[in-house]
Amino acid sequence: MIHYHGLPITPATVANYAIQAGHAFVSYAHPDQIGSAIEVAQSFALDNGAFSAWKSGKFITNWDAYYDWALNLKKVPSCDFACIPDVINGTEADNDALLKDCPLPKWYGAPVWHMHESLERLDQLANNYVRVCIGSSGEYATVGTNAWWSKMGQAMRVICDDMGRPICKLHGLRMLDPAIFTKLPFASTDSTNIGRNVGIDKNWKNGNYPPPTKESRAQIMRARIEAHNAPPRWNFMQVEQKGLFI
Repeated sequence: MIHYHGLPITPATVANYAIQAGHAFVSYAHPDQIGSAIEVAQSFALDNGAFSAWKSGKFITNWDAYYDWALNLKKVPSCDFACIPDVINGTEADNDALLKDCPLPKWYGAPVWHMHESLERLDQLANNYVRVCIGSSGEYATVGTNAWWSKMGQAMRVICDDMGRPICKLHGLRMLDPAIFTKLPFASTDSTNIGRNVGIDKNWKNGNYPPPTKESRAQIMRARIEAHNAPPRWNFMQVEQKGLFI
């Protein structure tokens, strides 16, 4: 599984340690470190920035500039894929309309299936695209809750064959947590965990050997995350998750 670490991470030297010969996830909402991703990372992927816009109360209605950006970066050999624009907490019709207008080739553009949407839409996307991104939304907006695991279990039964192998590549948006991705057959996941926590000094003061620099902190966080991998297939047996069987 590919572990994508979200940018930006400040300062730039810390970002370089976080993605050196690794993998970066660059949002169109914060594209400043795309140069570092190209020069330092082994590979990188592009996020459309819809989640950041939604969190700030803004909504993007014209995606032409994003498409120009993504199509230009498609020419970089280490660019893996770009998330197709989506409407967070929108209707299936809203998101299908964006797919219809998307100029990205299907081997490169990855649609987002939102967990509040129907399993029928997930099945349709999986059978028409090389990669599908899974986004937590609606009543499933919080990753790892009982309701979230229940819906994810239903999704895996739709998207996997009889041997538990996904019929397309799956990317877990904001799911780069070993407690999550070690139980699901993801091809890749991402998070901004390093960027959000590397600079919080109080989290690093306990213990006899605190890391001396933020660069060291980034290396430690990355090593702890990347020490884990996703399974190659979904286990259809009942799995207990906080008292819930899925």
